[in-house]
Amino acid sequence: MTAHPLPVPQVPPAADTGRLNRLISGLGSEIVDIAAFLDDLHLTAEDQSRTLTTSETALRALDTASRTVGLAVADLAGTAQASIDAVDTSVATLRSSAQTAKTVSSFVTDLEARIVQVRESLTAVMAANAQITDIAIHVNILAINARIEAARAGDAGRGFAVVADAIKALSHKTSVAAEHVTDQTAHLNQTFAKLQSESQAVAMDARRVIDAAAATDAALMDIAGSVKGASDQTAVIARQVAQVNAASTTFAPAFTRLSQLASRTGDGVIQATARSTALIARSEAIVQEAALLGGQSIDTPFITCVQTAAARITEVWEDAIAAGRIAARDLFDDRYQAIPDTHPQQVVTRFTTFCDATLPAIQEPALSLDPKVVFCAAVDQRGYLPTHNAKFAQPQSADPVWNATHCRNRRIFDDRVGLKAGRNTAPFLLQVYRRDMGGGRFVLMKDVSAPIRIGGRHWGGLRLAYAFD
Repeated sequence: MTAHPLPVPQVPPAADTGRLNRLISGLGSEIVDIAAFLDDLHLTAEDQSRTLTTSETALRALDTASRTVGLAVADLAGTAQASIDAVDTSVATLRSSAQTAKTVSSFVTDLEARIVQVRESLTAVMAANAQITDIAIHVNILAINARIEAARAGDAGRGFAVVADAIKALSHKTSVAAEHVTDQTAHLNQTFAKLQSESQAVAMDARRVIDAAAATDAALMDIAGSVKGASDQTAVIARQVAQVNAASTTFAPAFTRLSQLASRTGDGVIQATARSTALIARSEAIVQEAALLGGQSIDTPFITCVQTAAARITEVWEDAIAAGRIAARDLFDDRYQAIPDTHPQQVVTRFTTFCDATLPAIQEPALSLDPKVVFCAAVDQRGYLPTHNAKFAQPQSADPVWNATHCRNRRIFDDRVGLKAGRNTAPFLLQVYRRDMGGGRFVLMKDVSAPIRIGGRHWGGLRLAYAFD
């Protein structure tokens, strides 16, 4: 048998490596778009889930409230019926009282008439008694005259004198009795006069009671009508509440099911987002490995630029430490001090001013490398960006949306791309991402970064971002 040699792997030429890089970059951009869509979908799902949860809570509160209203309406209906019964009883009692008052008034009126008759009789008695008194006076005078004549007659007039004395005594008794009758009659007349006055007052009070009772009766009838109307409306409300309860009871399970489905969808989006994030990491690793294979690609000039600039920063900063212009510990200060009244929030550290003095001379020239370059800026391991390019380091205004685009210095960008760029220790890191420009605007970008080391200690990384082809 003739042995056949094994096929020798063929190394693709540099042109094929560049084509591979472009394909991988295109794949990375598609994955980033998918991840961005999933992020947006995740936010939407979370918002829907919160809305559904809030709505479900509101529905439960509505159901509880409607049941409470139903119970309250039932109690109100019972109270209204009790009020109707009480008003009916009050009307009956008042009518009975009014009838009694009428009877009393009639009796008092009749009594007043009788008192008038009695006073008239007393007046007649007093007149007759006055006549009797007058007669007694005249009789007494006649008795005195008879006594005088009997005295003149001597013995012949003695019998007549006895009769005259008897008549005088009778006249005196009659006069005394007449005076007594006059006194008693006058007293009775005064008593009946007072009784007549009082009976008139009682009659007037009775008439006022009757009038008030009539007005109260009318008012109670109006109240009874109103309460009955309220009772009828309560019955209508009770029927409507029952309909609401029935609708809530029917709708609640469907709403709960919808909420559960939204929650499952949200969980699925979270899982898909996590997988897309892992896929982004793998695609970036593939891009990284493809770039390390050698050959020219569309990213090679940017990789070379950022590595060169990062090395220059290391050199300048180490020279500054050696010259005593800054202490090494200050370059690694992580106590970020918030700048008051900044939106978005800006912070400073002990190395911020030093970065303002040293980084622009290295970062600004990188912007002229290619028209696609958007920014070049250094970040520490926590994503803090002390000094940005001049066009992104404007003084803040009162508009947070404008600030988010034009005032990006002195801010911490602790997103996935920013943290990976600051913590990467490989010769370079190439990432694809959507840059938040503020106001809901995003731009698809590539971000290549190289580590910055000071005295062998990892400080962070220099980021060079450029537009995606």
